Amino acid sequence: MPDEQMAGPGSAPAAPAGAPGAPAAPPAAPRPLDPIDRSIMRLLQADGRASIRSVAEQVHVSRANAYARINRLIDDGVIRGFAARVNHERAGQGASAYITLKIVQNSWRTVREQLRELPGAAHIALVSGDFDVLLLVHTPDNRTLRELVLTRLQAIPEVLSTRTLLVFEETDLLDPGPGPGPGALGTLPEITEE
Repeated sequence: MPDEQMAGPGSAPAAPAGAPGAPAAPPAAPRPLDPIDRSIMRLLQADGRASIRSVAEQVHVSRANAYARINRLIDDGVIRGFAARVNHERAGQGASAYITLKIVQNSWRTVREQLRELPGAAHIALVSGDFDVLLLVHTPDNRTLRELVLTRLQAIPEVLSTRTLLVFEETDLLDPGPGPGPGALGTLPEITEE
């Protein structure tokens, strides 16, 4: 267990991380990724259900090596999780829009927490340029989208102005294309050795 230290005779146990009085752990420096790590990430982005065997075969390493690399990428926080890519229109969310927001200076954290609560909010980013925040939302229809913008967003006191950009068509660059992709019948998204 890397986060625990053995206490020597006569020493007091260290306070657990995050406990009052415990020193804050410095963020770990990013570990450089090699071409195999990058290939594994691309494969898992395209198909998070790919089996260890499939990943290992495609990147030309042993299953044990692929398993260890994936677990290291997870432990290092490079891979944050596994998720389904959803066809929002087929899921009853036929209206999508990017909404730009200008907000009161230094209100990002407050605004972000309120945006997280919006139904259909899919992505929130603090950006530079002519506006401060970029928000992606998916709603059942344009009426719901209009209500979200005019009633919910513009009611946030820190939001100075909004601009709505309707999405007419999307292309998922991670989508392997029509038909079942490699590993479509693979394991569930948890990483297990076969």
